[in-house]
Amino acid sequence: MSDRCPVSKFSLLDPAVQGRPAEFYAALHAESAVYKMPETGAYVIVGFEALSAVLRDTETFSSDIGDNYFQIQGEEGSKLYKDVLRTHGWDHVKTLARTDPPLHTRYRRLVDRVFSIPAVKALTPHIDETCDGLIDRFIERGECEFVSEFALLLPSLIIAEQLGLDTERLPTLKRWADALLDSACRPMPPEELRKTAETEVELQHHLADVFEARRREPRPDLISRLVNERVEGDEPLSMQELQNIMHQLISGGFDTTTSAIAHGLWLLLRHPDQMAKLRANPGLRRGFIDESLRLEGPVQGLMRRTTRSVQVDGVAIPAGAHIIVRYAGANQDPRKFDRPQEFNIERANAGQSLAFGNGVHFCVGRLLARQELDSAFAILLSRLDDITLARELPEPAHHPSLFLHPLKELPIRFKPGRRRA
Repeated sequence: MSDRCPVSKFSLLDPAVQGRPAEFYAALHAESAVYKMPETGAYVIVGFEALSAVLRDTETFSSDIGDNYFQIQGEEGSKLYKDVLRTHGWDHVKTLARTDPPLHTRYRRLVDRVFSIPAVKALTPHIDETCDGLIDRFIERGECEFVSEFALLLPSLIIAEQLGLDTERLPTLKRWADALLDSACRPMPPEELRKTAETEVELQHHLADVFEARRREPRPDLISRLVNERVEGDEPLSMQELQNIMHQLISGGFDTTTSAIAHGLWLLLRHPDQMAKLRANPGLRRGFIDESLRLEGPVQGLMRRTTRSVQVDGVAIPAGAHIIVRYAGANQDPRKFDRPQEFNIERANAGQSLAFGNGVHFCVGRLLARQELDSAFAILLSRLDDITLARELPEPAHHPSLFLHPLKELPIRFKPGRRRA
């Protein structure tokens, strides 16, 4: 008889489960690849094949989730947040990840070129230089708090530069990015929710000023392209559209790659045999990146809405249902990945994971994120020797979030190596 806990013993709204979801995912795979959350009525899909099909079927499983974006705050919380935006800033409209084709295609064309293979390749020397510069700040100390001193700063500096935002204001940009995500990821009391909405309004007015400046004097950055470029005769983007696109790019650029870099090192620290293997054979770095994204994906899941009644893995789901496409759960499906909870940087099919999604909503920044991860670990492992955890992490080790997976901290010690030539 199995000693595994039944699914009913877990709640996906529990911060402890959010931080360490492996046992919950294992229970789901043992019982059902589709799970209806008793707390919210949302359907959580974790079967790899089922989820892959769901992500490709945008007609049945729509990314236009309507007002469900604030579902976690309840009806009154959702109204409070929207009232603040409408009164003092700009209400949310749907763009990019919150739309379906053909509207999604219009927005995607505007941003794809910035994150293309040639663009990322041209940016790589600067990413490498940024990695070295960040390490220079702490290497002589022999210790650092890795999340705040490296994992956050590398992607934040790069995305701020690419978007056209002031890198001298990174702490403020981070505060704004956190506000964009918090209201969708964890329940908040009314006063905290109001303050979060007011923080988003601060960002909106800052961006409005930047939009106007780029209309007058365009620069080689994404904001200039968004406010000035037309695609096949399209109308210019409205203020609300511009705000929403930037909302997604800022929140994704600041938080998800930070989480991926931090978890990559945390996995190596917990599995010194795998770190030794990677140091001995740098050619395994791509496999390491694939495996760390599979096992500790920074985006655990996102929302969809059913447009019709449908069956998924034998479970009937009605029209209008809320769906949580749980990428991280699918990436631990034993029917797809042998011994899915093991960390193995030589896993043959780790690159087939759904860490970056699938279908038309495949992550727009995946190429940049992969290059940042590749540069980060190539340089970190060449410059830092004998890396160890400086102290045990707090429990839970992650900030509470229904959809993301942010580590609170990662204090490390190391022996300084030589600077790269």
